[in-house]
Amino acid sequence: MSNLAMSQQVSFWDKLAERYSKKPVPDEAAYQRKLNITRGYLRPEMDVMEFGCGTGTTAIAHAPHVRHILATDISAKMIEIARNKAEAAGIGNVTFDQAAIDDYAASDASFDVIMGHSILHLVEDRDPVIAKVYRMLKPGGVFVTNTACLGDKMWIFKYIGPIGQFFGLMPMVRVFTIRQLTESLVRAGFSVNHKWKPEKSHSVFIVARKPE
Repeated sequence: MSNLAMSQQVSFWDKLAERYSKKPVPDEAAYQRKLNITRGYLRPEMDVMEFGCGTGTTAIAHAPHVRHILATDISAKMIEIARNKAEAAGIGNVTFDQAAIDDYAASDASFDVIMGHSILHLVEDRDPVIAKVYRMLKPGGVFVTNTACLGDKMWIFKYIGPIGQFFGLMPMVRVFTIRQLTESLVRAGFSVNHKWKPEKSHSVFIVARKPE
């Protein structure tokens, strides 16, 4: 992504951060199910990363179940809110850092679990991001992602989205199908352990594992 495009994305999410932080979860039951599934893969000794963490709700929810979570987002405003929420909740084992996954420097095989929720459709090219996640995971590590796959039923968004982006009404959104996302994960080397799409959602929840 060019510097100008990145700057536009950062500005968009900075402006939205306060309102985003107060927005209720659209489907609380589905969200809790995703948290419970994820926790089945977590252990107290684990180091976890979440990219595109937003205002930190998911990282904070999982923090008591692991050693440490590194949570990143491109928006400084989102990170500021996340830090305040963690402090208010008495959570001390989450480090929030403003960074884009494309630019983030991390050693290979440095995390047991990586989470990327509501983010893969917002990056310029999901394949290099997925490949990077694969490299950063330890052997046997898992990638947990909840991703909007608009190509299955909202393919027209591929043409409408750029107009909204041009006028600053929405962020850059990539349109692809669940099958295409699954193929990207398998192509990177992952095996898909769990796949679930809530009936009324455009997003699919996937847990993918890196081989031992």
